[in-house]
Amino acid sequence: MTDLDLRLVRYFTTVASHLHYGRAAAELHIAQPSLSRQISQLETQVGARLFDRTRQGTRLTEAGAAFLPHARALVRSAQQATAAARAAALPTRITVGYTAGLIVTPVVRNLRHRHPDAEVRTLHLQWNEPREALRDRRVDAAITRLPLRTDGLDVTVLYGEPKMLLVPVGHRLAGKESVTLDDIEGEPIPRFPDPEWDAYWRIDPRPGGRPAPGGPSVETIEDKLECIAAGQAVGIVPAALNTGGTRPDLTTVPLRGVEPSHIVVATRAADSGRLVAGFRTSARACLSG
Repeated sequence: MTDLDLRLVRYFTTVASHLHYGRAAAELHIAQPSLSRQISQLETQVGARLFDRTRQGTRLTEAGAAFLPHARALVRSAQQATAAARAAALPTRITVGYTAGLIVTPVVRNLRHRHPDAEVRTLHLQWNEPREALRDRRVDAAITRLPLRTDGLDVTVLYGEPKMLLVPVGHRLAGKESVTLDDIEGEPIPRFPDPEWDAYWRIDPRPGGRPAPGGPSVETIEDKLECIAAGQAVGIVPAALNTGGTRPDLTTVPLRGVEPSHIVVATRAADSGRLVAGFRTSARACLSG
């Protein structure tokens, strides 16, 4: 059995992503003729043609389509293996992830004080990135909000955070002292692609089992804010997501009668390094309560 050249496998996944040799070559910073030769070399190693090139463009063959998911898994595994080795070789480095509206400065400052020899980095993550960022070792610890799939992770709740109703400044509920779910019974709420996240932040089902109203589909927090500002929906948001300074066209109203959201510290379950343990200790000391 011929050993596959991982570099060629990575070239293959890039061409497969673009289905265009020119654009793939530009991303890889190599000449297009060289890329074509590399793919031919990989096809020889695999023993099958992976791409068809016609006047209509480049497309995967049946063999290429079958090879692609395994090739991507190989590249991803190699990246994870490299990250794991570097983490083991550099035990004085930790990267901390955090999501929108959460401040990790006190925790990072505390960790640096406890471990002055450590290099502590921070990385902002999108709402749906913490789990994959931990698994891919882009971060070693994350401060984020539930819901979060916890299998393979060590997750500790740090504190609760009130939920608020986010509305345009001209909305009928703007300026109220507080509102309840009954006040927004018929109001559409933006929908996220992740079913668990979507149900949690739309509070679906509502008390009594009735479904929450539907709403426009969004994929980012920014899209959600824009949708609400345009009057297409209202939103349920954590209290820390106060947009008054950046979005004067939006305002929040306290939402009564609902469970608070929860902020957690998450790390890989198998990671027992001193800096990860130190970060968890710092997070509990600085943020719990």
